[in-house]
Amino acid sequence: MPGVKFVMNVLVFSLIGLLPVLLVYVMRAPGFASALMDGGPALSRFLRQVLTNGLPVIFIVNYVGFFLFAVLSAKDANGRDPASSILLDLVIRVALFLVLHAFIYVLSASWFGSFGGSRSTALSVVAPTLARSAHFENISGVYLYATLVSALPLYITAAEDSLILRPFVSLLPKKAGAVVVALFAFLLTALCLTLIAAVILRLQG
Repeated sequence: MPGVKFVMNVLVFSLIGLLPVLLVYVMRAPGFASALMDGGPALSRFLRQVLTNGLPVIFIVNYVGFFLFAVLSAKDANGRDPASSILLDLVIRVALFLVLHAFIYVLSASWFGSFGGSRSTALSVVAPTLARSAHFENISGVYLYATLVSALPLYITAAEDSLILRPFVSLLPKKAGAVVVALFAFLLTALCLTLIAAVILRLQG
């Protein structure tokens, strides 16, 4: 696939994953939707957060994930089981999510004066923020689930083609088994991120 088309496809998938989850987040917060509709500083800060933090994180995580699956799929023809793609993607997604949040928070402190303009403060809030993201308690939860929603089709395809996972996939009819495996990988990613962030938070304390 040409590079520009690949980038555009990743961007489209990222937006498809982001917008529905973002809408759910906005509607769940009491008074948040009306505050955004009124415009003003609330809307501008929200859009800046989504455009400078959320979309770049989702795009980069998805880009790396899709590229990884494309490379490993080519190698799978030489005997590598697609289940390894799911495991490696899970590890990379968690690592990227942590690193990108830290990087963007530091940039936000420098460029926009966020976190009181302090880079150390920006870094210190990464762990507590991500520790709560899997519970959908902050907007980072939107970004987490948006990346995982985009990964589900890849996980389903890999599960269907995996000999290692076939005993589990075949327990349910048609694609249901592959969907269950994909959802399990989805939840495992969220759990791993939460646990790692909680460990970092504990070390900070």
